[in-house]
Amino acid sequence: MGIEEKLPSGFLLTTVEKLAGQVRANSLWPATFGLACCAIEMMATGAGRYDLARFGMEVFRASPRQADLMIVAGRVSQKMAPVLRQIYDQMPEPKWVLAMGVCASSGGMFNNYAIVQGVDHVVPVDMYLPGCPPRPEMLMHAILELHEKIKATKLGAQGAKHSAQVESVALEAVPTHQMKGLLR
Repeated sequence: MGIEEKLPSGFLLTTVEKLAGQVRANSLWPATFGLACCAIEMMATGAGRYDLARFGMEVFRASPRQADLMIVAGRVSQKMAPVLRQIYDQMPEPKWVLAMGVCASSGGMFNNYAIVQGVDHVVPVDMYLPGCPPRPEMLMHAILELHEKIKATKLGAQGAKHSAQVESVALEAVPTHQMKGLLR
């Protein structure tokens, strides 16, 4: 005998956090940040065959001030890293980052001085998508997984504190070129 049985039909019970999470997850506006071959797969995902509009992502935004999801598709060079960070800083809160492809996630096969060995050294990453290049179906799956993560995001001071803590931990990580072991 719960409160649900006492209410007339048509009433929906939920918390504000769950409602806000549902709304945020189903209205993501991605920013275009295609850098290499993964960008072709990202464009294919936005086309008619895969149709990201089903998930509320009709238009890829060219302005970071209109976007809340950055999909970093491809390898990031050392020259591009400050630009990536600047675009990330211009995005309004709350914002999420998806590293698409093995090059964005870990530098891929380019273990040299010119390529950032993982975009998580520049911006905090919420979801990693492996593959070289990942298929559009994989990108859609990663976006759906990110939706679940967004729905569980806290609101208010607790959410801001948690996101600041995650960002500081990510930016203080040891760069892969300084790590010892099987990397070299």
